Amino acid sequence: MREIVLINVTGEERPGLTAAMTGVLAQAGVNILDIAQAAVHGAASLGILIEVADGASLPVLSKDVLAAAQALGQQARFTQLDEADYRRWVEGQGSQRHILTLLSRQLTAEQVQRVSALSAEQGLSIERIERLSLPAALDGQPGNACIEFSLRGAPGDTAALRAAFLRAADELNMDIALQADSLQRRHRRLAVFDMDSTLIEAEVIDELAKAAGIGDKVSAITERAMRGELDFRASFKERLALLKGLDVGVLDEIGASLRLTEGAERLFAELKRLGYKTAILSGGFTYFAKQLQAKLGIDYVFANELAVVDGKVTGVAVEPIVDAQRKADLLRELAHKEGLQLEQTIAVGDGANDLPMLAIAGLGVAFRAKPLVKQSARQAISTLGLDGVLYLLGVHERDLQR
Repeated sequence: MREIVLINVTGEERPGLTAAMTGVLAQAGVNILDIAQAAVHGAASLGILIEVADGASLPVLSKDVLAAAQALGQQARFTQLDEADYRRWVEGQGSQRHILTLLSRQLTAEQVQRVSALSAEQGLSIERIERLSLPAALDGQPGNACIEFSLRGAPGDTAALRAAFLRAADELNMDIALQADSLQRRHRRLAVFDMDSTLIEAEVIDELAKAAGIGDKVSAITERAMRGELDFRASFKERLALLKGLDVGVLDEIGASLRLTEGAERLFAELKRLGYKTAILSGGFTYFAKQLQAKLGIDYVFANELAVVDGKVTGVAVEPIVDAQRKADLLRELAHKEGLQLEQTIAVGDGANDLPMLAIAGLGVAFRAKPLVKQSARQAISTLGLDGVLYLLGVHERDLQR
């Protein structure tokens, strides 16, 4: 009668551990049903699930494994499983999988505890935890902290889990992203971005209004539109009309003063290296979007034209206006042009007019967004810079260019 045994070997990390353990098992002619190894700060853990064939002596094998482990300064523990336990384990391997990404400036035990507890309450089991960011420095300076959980199972109540994650994220200054662990997640190839308050730390139309001496009036309308309190299309026309007569000589000065959002340059450099196509889909103006295109190497730009006659802004909107629906339509068109499914696309934005494109993208990310947008989007990043998107793709920081 065959026997199924789980061997756990723990101790100091050292080269040759797996070779030594499997060497003993090879001499006994056993089959390996599962194997996993991890190392955390010099401490190693090796688990091997084996099938011992009929006629083999498990006591002799155990003695040989213990001797090999002790020779390497390791401890070995044996757990015998019956066939029913093994069958249940095999059936569980076909369960749904999810990837949970925890992002923060500094990782705390309370953050990990809350995420783990909320996942467990919904019936999700942790199979693996992996750090994607580089080790934290001890100089007190905040950096990027990210760990990725591989979860097995399906949430009992997805809406309740999402609401609980949002509350925990706000309370503990972190971001939590939960995604299905699908084939498309690992093969995304198109990323589109809003511009104002996403790629740059400003709303350009507000900057134009300041130059015209009506900054407060226009920025109040912009804020309400981004919160979803006003129709974007109507509010855009209203704000643009207020700019009538503005001298275009201010455009170069405003363009030169615009600051890229934290992490933007790093994100676009890595997306390009990974073979992504990128695009700006903006309710702002083409004049400024083209400047970003040149600076970041962006493939496509779709934004609004700023109509000018005799060196003055006319205040009249040029159709088609890039509003919420237009952004979603453009995302579909670009995906089709690139031969991609929508599941292979990423969309990032901060305002209510970004919600339709965030909803149809395979990965829709509300970035430093207004409360309504953050609550409505499937994923959100508020604690890190734009390069935090790379973590949601499962990219290890050690693999990034420096």
